[in-house]
Amino acid sequence: QVQLVESGGGLVQAGGSLRLSCAASGFTFSGHTMGWFRQAPGKEREFVAAVWTGGNTYYGDSVKGRFTISRDNAKNTMYLQMNSLKPVDTATYYCTRAVGRLLGGLPAYDSKLYDYWGQGTQVTVSS
Repeated sequence: QVQLVESGGGLVQAGGSLRLSCAASGFTFSGHTMGWFRQAPGKEREFVAAVWTGGNTYYGDSVKGRFTISRDNAKNTMYLQMNSLKPVDTATYYCTRAVGRLLGGLPAYDSKLYDYWGQGTQVTVSS
């Protein structure tokens, strides 16, 4: 069955960095766009970034220039390198699989286009 397992979260001071990983199994990883979303307590789920099968990327405005999404299709793993972290980045970060390659300009920021989600990893940024 499809499994997405996040790791790499933790507590970091503002200005610091973390690297999240998402290990995928149970499906053909190279055939799906993958994404990261996050949710802070009391707030709606927010799109963070997406990476297409060929490596193209797309970012939410709040993380653009600070976060880098990538994938290694040989290892069935996706990454999120987070630099210059701010307290507002504090949230649970979720790895997610899109319903397919998301070709044709489909909006990668739309959570309805993702069908499997990991359990999440907590990121806490202290001021």
